[in-house]
Amino acid sequence: MKGNKPLRHKRLLVGGAGLFALVMTPAWAQVQVAANLSGLSLEELANVEITSVSKTAEPLSDAAAAVFVITHDDIIRSGARNIPDMLRLAPNLQVAQISANTTAITARGFNGNAANKLLVLIDGRSVYTPLYGGVQWDVQDVLPENVERIEVISGPGATLWGANAVNGVINIITRKSADTQGGLLTLGIGNREKHGSLQYGGTLDDDLAYRAYVEGFGILHGKTSTGANAFDGWNKTQGGFRLDWTPQNDTVTLQGDWYGGQEDVAANANQALSGGNIQLSWQHNFSDGSAIQALGYFDRASRVTDGGGSYALNTYDIEVQHSFSWGASHAIVWGGGFRVYQDRFDLVGPVAYVPPTRSQNLVDVFAQDTITLLPSVKLVVGLKLESDPYAALTPLPNARLSWKPTDSVLLWAAASRAVRAPTRFDVDLQDTIIPSILILTGDRDFQLEKLTAYEVGTRVQVTDAASFSVSAYYNVYDNLRSVEFTQATVLPLLWSWGNLMTADTYGVEMWGNYTLTDWWRLSAGAVIQHQDRRFRPQSSALGGAAIAGDDPNHQAMLRSSMNLGDDVSWNAELRWIGMLHDPVVPAYAEINTSVGWKISDTIEIAVSGYNLLHSRHLEYELAGATTGTMIDRSFFVETKLRF
Repeated sequence: MKGNKPLRHKRLLVGGAGLFALVMTPAWAQVQVAANLSGLSLEELANVEITSVSKTAEPLSDAAAAVFVITHDDIIRSGARNIPDMLRLAPNLQVAQISANTTAITARGFNGNAANKLLVLIDGRSVYTPLYGGVQWDVQDVLPENVERIEVISGPGATLWGANAVNGVINIITRKSADTQGGLLTLGIGNREKHGSLQYGGTLDDDLAYRAYVEGFGILHGKTSTGANAFDGWNKTQGGFRLDWTPQNDTVTLQGDWYGGQEDVAANANQALSGGNIQLSWQHNFSDGSAIQALGYFDRASRVTDGGGSYALNTYDIEVQHSFSWGASHAIVWGGGFRVYQDRFDLVGPVAYVPPTRSQNLVDVFAQDTITLLPSVKLVVGLKLESDPYAALTPLPNARLSWKPTDSVLLWAAASRAVRAPTRFDVDLQDTIIPSILILTGDRDFQLEKLTAYEVGTRVQVTDAASFSVSAYYNVYDNLRSVEFTQATVLPLLWSWGNLMTADTYGVEMWGNYTLTDWWRLSAGAVIQHQDRRFRPQSSALGGAAIAGDDPNHQAMLRSSMNLGDDVSWNAELRWIGMLHDPVVPAYAEINTSVGWKISDTIEIAVSGYNLLHSRHLEYELAGATTGTMIDRSFFVETKLRF
């Protein structure tokens, strides 16, 4: 399979009836096309080097964790144009669109519009917000053409990545400038969205490559379940650059992005978005196989709402790590980091943060040793010590044991500790229902939310044509956020955050690939999970367990990837999401499909359809809301011109 021609990147919409008609077309049996239906054979995919599990490069087949890799070709074939849609391709994530500009994403439960137990990185830059501990997905953007791969780990990664790497880690890795040479103009329009981008890459020297891009899009507002305007339409423009310098034994990358946009938030109110980042990274490889890496970045994010005030955040970060071998049995990585958050609130209305400005420091050191006990048995032990703005020095240990009885089978088990650090939302919030009457406050004594996690798993290359991965977990949570009475007089009632909720969760995650022919591959995945949330006896239990999030107990997906000749390919995905329980959102099934045509070496046409089974469906409803925003069936036509 390795010698076959790689799959072309083309998409053309095919309706449901056409799907079965095309599958049954006898002429396909005579078509000689590429076997690498995702750009890589299953054997090659198993040997893709990933970095998120151990902070050093290792083959996916050796990684002792529940990790799924979304490849560049997966993204291009799917027709995904934004990061949340790319992440739908990972079977071990829960992705729910709340509105046109808001998405809830998590792993292993506790999902919501402010999900706070998932750490997300873009080329090593953390996009976690210290406001509430989650990710503001509307301002995270990477052109699909520039994504090399996305490594999705379900399960804690705190020993290497720190607080908030509780239920998972997502590491978005972009392509080197040398891999995106030449010009690319992309124009697309659909019934819900219009989008355009222009990019050019070139070289300044034999070992110095660059690219620069600009993009913009606009998305129409949706409707609620009653048919009313949801006031969630938005638009955004973004531009950026990347420089890669690769002298002998060194890699230096300088990159940056800037954006500005606007979101509807109410009938007569808009929210202006602006911000950007600049990042410098360096890696030096020594002749003995050791390496040193350094990363520094600045990130700026700002939101200004009509009549509601503004919020601005500056983040400064520097990190260093060193990896080396000690004898024949120890592979060690160690390092540390220092981060500064500076934010400012100028809010108008019932919500305030006191004090309105803060400067917060985060400091950490870590070390991890991969010990070869036998040629087929490895033990990983590690520890991070982290000092967060609202918490004392916290130990975050991890132990993983793996066994490869054959080259095609990996068995592993792990035990880890992770925490979700307090945020401004937990500590400094002040909410009033009418002027001067405070109803909800942050808790200056808010504690770390804690997780102790136990995992087992296996990854098997059954044959050259089939592979699968299965992992099971049991998580024990303590000190989860609750709402408590602090003043129980008739008026005013005063509530505050507390830490009086606990939870036990367990589940199974599984996914696999099967190459039926050299032009057709099937992929499937499923998650089964259960959550048992409880309040301590002294808790007020206000809001119920739903304040921790709303998740399905089951979800599954099936994806088909086909080559329909040398210049046409077709991707289709069926996903099924189980019912959400509080608030209740019915289970649903949907199909996305994308088929395209490479007209020539310079022109590609793509037509894609999303949510084709229903004209509208609901994916998530906020607690306390009377109506949710419906997600519409949509179509998109895209043209790419390379020059």
